Amino acid sequence: MAVEMQEIMDAATKLGQMISQHPAVAKYKAAQKSVADDPEAARLLQEFDRQLETLSRQESSGMPLTDAQRTQIEGVQSRLVSNLKMKAMQFAQVEFTDMLRKVSQAWQKPLAESGAGGAGRIKSE
Repeated sequence: MAVEMQEIMDAATKLGQMISQHPAVAKYKAAQKSVADDPEAARLLQEFDRQLETLSRQESSGMPLTDAQRTQIEGVQSRLVSNLKMKAMQFAQVEFTDMLRKVSQAWQKPLAESGAGGAGRIKSE
């Protein structure tokens, strides 16, 4: 029996709603808010992002990183990972990402078993 596109879209919407109600999502959102509400964590995160962007632009223009720049970004990274709210957010992000990975594997498994999993590959005979 063929499935209509609308049925797939309805199931996808329902899946999205179910995922949005999973505790891992609430935990991740709460951890993100906690970091955003913490001036020190937010400042460190902004500083880290700003330095990464600067270094990325520098590398793309062919200029190597200096030892001082490397030391500076490592220092910010070290302070970031030692921040308790950042740690909590990282753990929540891992849990959330793992849940999404499992969901993705679950819907991909029937495709792989049916032989449609490699739709992007051309079989040569």
